[in-house]
Amino acid sequence: MSRKASNADTRDLTLHFNHDMLVVHRRYEVISIINDVLIGLWFLAGSICFFYSSLMMIGTWLFVIGSAQMLIRPVIRLGRHFHLKRLPQSSGDF
Repeated sequence: MSRKASNADTRDLTLHFNHDMLVVHRRYEVISIINDVLIGLWFLAGSICFFYSSLMMIGTWLFVIGSAQMLIRPVIRLGRHFHLKRLPQSSGDF
């Protein structure tokens, strides 16, 4: 094996993003993080409600809300994917 071939095997992959792609990616990342925090809060509040029999109905609804919000997670990713596809591509890397 030549030295040139071994160097080619260890090179890093470089992706080129234009400014618009980075802005879109960051916005969707923030939305995704906010969504995940809200899911955690709904489930935590629902779990606490289950300690009190008078709050069990509220706790159940909080679990339903958290579960429905978990469906939003792939919708956010899909929205980001389609948004990035609509942007003009400056290179063929992405």
